[in-house]
Amino acid sequence: MSAERLRVDLAGRAYDIVVGAGVLAAAGREILKLKRGKRVFIVSDENVARHHLGTLTASLDAEGLSHHSAILPPGEASKSFGVLEQLTGQMLDANVERGDLVVALGGGVIGDLAGFAAGIVKRGLDYVQVPTTLLAQVDSSVGGKTAIDVPQGKNLIGLFHQPCLVLADTAVLDTLPVRELRAGYAEVLKYGLIGDAAFAAWVAGNAAAILGGSGPERTKAIVTSCGMKARVVEADERESGQRALLNLGHTFAHAIEACAGYSGKVLHGEAVAAGCCLAFDLSAQLQLAPAADAVRVREWFAQAGLPTSFADLPELGTSEDDLVEIMRQDKKASGGKLVFVLARGIGRAFVARDVDERAVRELLRRALTRTTAS
Repeated sequence: MSAERLRVDLAGRAYDIVVGAGVLAAAGREILKLKRGKRVFIVSDENVARHHLGTLTASLDAEGLSHHSAILPPGEASKSFGVLEQLTGQMLDANVERGDLVVALGGGVIGDLAGFAAGIVKRGLDYVQVPTTLLAQVDSSVGGKTAIDVPQGKNLIGLFHQPCLVLADTAVLDTLPVRELRAGYAEVLKYGLIGDAAFAAWVAGNAAAILGGSGPERTKAIVTSCGMKARVVEADERESGQRALLNLGHTFAHAIEACAGYSGKVLHGEAVAAGCCLAFDLSAQLQLAPAADAVRVREWFAQAGLPTSFADLPELGTSEDDLVEIMRQDKKASGGKLVFVLARGIGRAFVARDVDERAVRELLRRALTRTTAS
């Protein structure tokens, strides 16, 4: 196994991110360093388990680690109170103890759900993230955000609970549909749009290689993204300031996902791509960023086959009022005001707490009108 190791340096709760091909087959050895002789409770979904559960359990068996598995339905709809209750019940039925370890084997849905369950069962169990999608490897597996969705919005019920290890096997991405890879690519490009214009341009110029195979370009994209997120999490673990920048495009994206009913019609990364385009459009409309940058951002996402407007998304049956009302529930909202991550240009994002709602409505009105016209 050839892997790169990054450190998330949090006081008293530091952990490693291990990135490379073959990391999954070495999971047992890595986990044994954390919990010698303890039991492991694996959480996965039906699709991921079919491809990768056997590799994980074989690695645990090789190190003498006993294990139990809970296999859940795939998809965003599993991030619900009902499935959380089911999962925590299975954990208690398996007699998990506070010294045991939870392993989240899957994409962002499984990582969020398993991390949340680990955070609340018996007042907190340690857990390991083993992300199996590009989006989860570069974003949701790092930083300790766990949550479920509710009708009022995405990720509104949850807690911060840091993992004790992240194992990102680049080879497992070869089993993903291209649509899932594109969704992860949106989050990679987002990192560059936030704070590194050169990285953004590199990502856009290497889209085919990042999406096309587990070569050095894909590894560089993952390691660079994880490194950027690790530094932000170290500086602002609970999103009181700088970490909010990681939500570029997400105020729009979460509203889009809510209007889609978390049904899988719109993947999170697809909504983020459209949301980033809208964020740059709003920045240009407010004369904060050059209009040429908004055009360039849209071109970069489009070249990778990602949606860049409402016209590229499935019919959501939504309205300007629906979107704004959902945005009011956004976790960044403060004092009843909408808060957005905007940009002064590519690589120059900032948190805007004084955006006039009329400007947001004007932007949405134009975007939805173009959808109707198309």
